[in-house]
Amino acid sequence: MKVHVGSAATPEEAEAIARSLAAHLGVGVEVHLGESGEPAASADPPETAYPLEDDLGPTDRERDLRAEIADVREGGPAKYRERLEEQGKLFVRDRLDLWFGGEGGTRGAGDPSSSDDGPVGIRFEDGTFAAFDDWHPNAPDHSGDEASEGTDDRLPADGLLTGGAEFEGRDVHFMANDFTVKAGSMAARGVEKFLRMQQRALKTGNPVLYLMDSSGGRIDRQSGFFANREGIGKYYYNHSMLSGAVPQICVLYGPCIAGAAYTPVFADFTVMVEGVSAMAIASPRMVEMVTGEEVDLETLGGPRLHAEESGSADLIARDEEHARELVADLIAYLPDRAGEKPPRAEPKPPKFSPEGIDELIPESPTRPYDVRDLLDRIADAESVFELRSGYGSEILTAFCRIDGRPVGVVANQPTERAGAIFPDAAEKAAEFVWTCDAYEIPLLYLCDTPGFMAGSQVERDGILEKGKKLIYATSSATVPKQTVVVRKAYGAGIYAMGGPAYDPESTIGLPSGEIAIMGPEAAINAVYARKLAEIDDPEERAAEEARLREEYREEIDVHRMASEVVIDEIVPPSDLRAQLAARFDFYEDVKKDLPEKKHGTVL
Repeated sequence: MKVHVGSAATPEEAEAIARSLAAHLGVGVEVHLGESGEPAASADPPETAYPLEDDLGPTDRERDLRAEIADVREGGPAKYRERLEEQGKLFVRDRLDLWFGGEGGTRGAGDPSSSDDGPVGIRFEDGTFAAFDDWHPNAPDHSGDEASEGTDDRLPADGLLTGGAEFEGRDVHFMANDFTVKAGSMAARGVEKFLRMQQRALKTGNPVLYLMDSSGGRIDRQSGFFANREGIGKYYYNHSMLSGAVPQICVLYGPCIAGAAYTPVFADFTVMVEGVSAMAIASPRMVEMVTGEEVDLETLGGPRLHAEESGSADLIARDEEHARELVADLIAYLPDRAGEKPPRAEPKPPKFSPEGIDELIPESPTRPYDVRDLLDRIADAESVFELRSGYGSEILTAFCRIDGRPVGVVANQPTERAGAIFPDAAEKAAEFVWTCDAYEIPLLYLCDTPGFMAGSQVERDGILEKGKKLIYATSSATVPKQTVVVRKAYGAGIYAMGGPAYDPESTIGLPSGEIAIMGPEAAINAVYARKLAEIDDPEERAAEEARLREEYREEIDVHRMASEVVIDEIVPPSDLRAQLAARFDFYEDVKKDLPEKKHGTVL
């Protein structure tokens, strides 16, 4: 079709006219300026999705397939699904809708959060038809059988859902147990799906979400998956290969027993949901059979036990919605894979002014204060995300942001036994440092400790073994490290807390800082005990103790350490946040080499 327009029209206007008419009329259009024989612009009609004359559509074959898929998505026997509400948890597909429905999905603005094809954030699902031949009436071996809707023989997807999804704008692999199918237990087809998901994660380098609700291996169907090379034992091999390669995050929604309990402890981060979750090497019934001990599941392996005593739980969620919120916050500090920088956020000023730091830190090294209050004056507001708060509480481990940059914080907590380092705290901190280093998250040490705790009980608890792990992790970390001597840094505490000998990019002190082999009281007792005992007058002895104490503190004062260039700088407390932001920025791309070797021997 030829169209003539005024000769004053520009080529751009001619092109716009051609495109518009071609789209409106559905034919090719040439636009000529004035009486010109040559077109100034031309356009073809846009291609339609389907030929206009195409009247083909789905047949009964496709409709039957969709009916089978819909049946699988109903889950296990109806009676087990009906019990979920009284158990306080969601049906697995409703759980996936919570995680991957709504905003952040792939179907575009204005679409519902879920459809017949599942939540919009789920890009695809694998293994819908796993074990289909074992139970479905449409399977070849069951042709003509009655539907198994109400029977215990239903094995939809073999009780495990796997696939790829979009979570908080990130591509992730996911697995989710269906507790309505044999209590979420694992059998051959589900194991195969799990292993494929892990192996694909190794290839893609995308994070993995494990949404666990499993009673362990399906004992009555263990042939073909328990001890095989590609059986359930391969889970933990793959967990080990994925460790430090991509973030692995596990959320527990039910009792995860025996083999199922290893996935959460292999994950980088584990969230347990109050009231419904537990993990243990054996069930209470099995424990009683083997040991004679009568114990309920909550006492054996509930959230509080693992958050406060074993240290296996990083976070405790109030309910399913809270669990998702926690993971959404957590993943914002992590890169997709090893070797990438963690995502930055818009900088925010701290919750409280840094000008209050000096007044916050007590003059006396023995007076407590909450190190969280210090973080509120250093970190961006609302960015402090603490992990394992109930375990080894003498050290705080947390992610935060400083000027928008994710940072891992290891801080002594003076409100808890003066911040002395106990075995559990050392172990917790070592694992946190190791994880931060794996995922390129720079480290900030806030040192205020009298050192490692002494005594027969901590020796039995492995203070030397667990203490060495913290020193090893700090020594081996190649991410940028900044160490702040906030107040006391006594004994080997300064070693574990990233002191000058441990290759930090900076060791800076506040005017309240002290570095010494031991604190004043212990030192005076060690060196001058006999001399003081010879002074009979109590007042004279107390005065001499005070004089010796002040003399000792002058020797260990941070100014002396700066004068001898033990530390790099003394920083006015009001400038601490700005100093840390500038130093993390300056050293962002620092390169550190470790000795060439296979690996160290300290775990």
